[in-house]
Amino acid sequence: MHALLAGLGAGLSLIVVIGAQNALVLRQGLLRQQVPAIVAICAASDAVLIALGVGGVGAVLTAWPTALTAVRWVGAAFLLAYGVLAVRRALRPSALRVGGAASAAIATCLALTWLNPHVYLDTVLLLGTAATSFGDDRWWFGVGAMTGSVVWFTSLGFGARWLSGVFARPAAWRVLDGGVAVVVTATGVSLALGS
Repeated sequence: MHALLAGLGAGLSLIVVIGAQNALVLRQGLLRQQVPAIVAICAASDAVLIALGVGGVGAVLTAWPTALTAVRWVGAAFLLAYGVLAVRRALRPSALRVGGAASAAIATCLALTWLNPHVYLDTVLLLGTAATSFGDDRWWFGVGAMTGSVVWFTSLGFGARWLSGVFARPAAWRVLDGGVAVVVTATGVSLALGS
């Protein structure tokens, strides 16, 4: 039980940070568009990456730095482009609207999840390394971290509807998209600079 709770706490401490992925989940939750699919993609992706980390794949990744470098550059380019789109939305905000292309939201979610090297550092390397300290109970630690991911993404995606009244005004979208632009652009620049 200790390993499970430690994994839950560690998983939540790494995921409850507003980054590009969380901003997308919040945005889709506010718009009430593709929320089940977005939440499922995020939680399932985390589960796969956490399982890889607990299973010891982190050691393989550190032995193959070229792969991480390639993902870093692709991720930086994607995040910078996404930041430009967020700036455009912030400059021309609109009120809460329902509708939009499901495929675009899902593709963006997949890209924000799998092209972000930070997700590999957090889930595969950090959580994988932390899990090793629990020996035979490391998989319980992993289950706890996976549970934290499911709880967070479900709460964020489906709980965002409670804020829909606030986001009925274009000014609220301007603030949200401006914040998203800052976060994703800073992350993209950080990746490009290798920090």
